Amino acid sequence: MAVTATVITSRTNPRVKQLRAAFTGSDRLSEGLIAIEGHHLLEEAIRSGITPKTIFLIERQKITIVPPATAEVLHLSSDVFASAVETRSPQGIAALIEPPAYSLENLLDRQISPLFVITAGLQDPGNLGTIVRSAEAFGATGVLTTPGTVSPWNQKALRASAGSIFRVPVVSATEEEIAALQTAHSLRLFAAVSAAHDEGVLSANATDLRQPCAILIGNEGAGLAPEWLAMSTARITIPCPGPVESLNAAIAASLLLYEASRQRSSAAPSATETIPGPLRRRPTGATR
Repeated sequence: MAVTATVITSRTNPRVKQLRAAFTGSDRLSEGLIAIEGHHLLEEAIRSGITPKTIFLIERQKITIVPPATAEVLHLSSDVFASAVETRSPQGIAALIEPPAYSLENLLDRQISPLFVITAGLQDPGNLGTIVRSAEAFGATGVLTTPGTVSPWNQKALRASAGSIFRVPVVSATEEEIAALQTAHSLRLFAAVSAAHDEGVLSANATDLRQPCAILIGNEGAGLAPEWLAMSTARITIPCPGPVESLNAAIAASLLLYEASRQRSSAAPSATETIPGPLRRRPTGATR
């Protein structure tokens, strides 16, 4: 299909309504497509191999990239464009894309020693987007989101991911599915908690994160629910000398992913290396 250019001045145009529905998260009205806004996200999507279905431009707006030949390009009047997008100061470019789809089975086939982040009830989209970005930066296999976690396609999550969402597999998974991974794939679950949680908390930098494992990050306010703590292989924390009670969830996940990446890029542990006993001081982990 050749690239077309059509000027639209009606807010009730079907494509405009579809774009508006995608921004508000209505899967039915958007026909399952995701809305993205801005030159950077569009460039990242195309660079990641995603072909936009439709590209929307404010009339007379110049596009800085060459759109795929199959993409429909529509020009909207300024007021129509502003009525469809989410931001108060539109950048003048938006697009509808089909989100990439992954399955747990696909992810487990990708690496010998997978590394996941599991977000258990994470509700802040900025935190989730940042975690996805850090997952790409530190070579994680993917991010597993449990029921109660915000959608990774939330507009704030999209922006916080800075394009990583197009490349990092994000898969929704239930508690039962994650428990099955533990059994079938010997996946160890490390729950990020405060060291004050109990006496069994281990320091992250002294815990072997080279093995197939997942880092559990809990809700920003309540932390990890008891059922997740009961499922975990061990509870780990990030040593912090400062007198803070907890770290932001995205920061904690990023630091733990960095530690896993550091360990995995270093020499293999010696045969005599063991996980140390509980910490004696009071560093902090991640609950908020």
